[in-house]
Amino acid sequence: MSARPKKQKKRIEEIRRIELIEAAHRIFIKDGLKGLTTTRICHEAGMSQGILTYYFKDKDEVLFEMVRHANRILMDEVVMRLRAARTRWERILAVIDGNFPETRFERNTANAWVSFYAEAAHNERYARLQRLFYRRLHSNLASALTPAVSREDIGLFVLGFAAMLDGIWLRRGHSEEDITLTQGKQLLVHYTRNSLGEAVVKRLQLLPPGK
Repeated sequence: MSARPKKQKKRIEEIRRIELIEAAHRIFIKDGLKGLTTTRICHEAGMSQGILTYYFKDKDEVLFEMVRHANRILMDEVVMRLRAARTRWERILAVIDGNFPETRFERNTANAWVSFYAEAAHNERYARLQRLFYRRLHSNLASALTPAVSREDIGLFVLGFAAMLDGIWLRRGHSEEDITLTQGKQLLVHYTRNSLGEAVVKRLQLLPPGK
């Protein structure tokens, strides 16, 4: 009989943690990391001021979990498209489309991620999340390119791909008209075709998706 209240309490704590993380994410998208204060997160979540430290060790912990949450949203977009791919080439297009979700390719979101990248330069916990993102990007692209491209060439290609990806989001943060969603995707497709060459692209278009 005593186990049930404990289980219920744990469930409520999990719900409250998720609510605070999601509240922090909404503020992050609107104002970046600079807008994330304990008071504002609690207010956004509809909870009393100071309750955040009951569910999290400190503000840094909720910010770390919030960035993980934001990363998962992008990763889920990629995974959903990868599952629908019928060829290796479509897997690459799935990675491109997943990293440019239509509802999130706007100035506030771009600037929020720029603020995270700036913080990751001197915050090791954020830097680990950033490295995880790049590892998954490498894994997703490598699964599409193998065996049509050598491991060494895959590494160089992914490095350029990631730089283009970051640059497009950075450019999007500059203004509402500077770069469109379609242009951003076109730039990465163009880079991919030029880097791999049409012979490799044609081979990828015929190869089944693999893992």
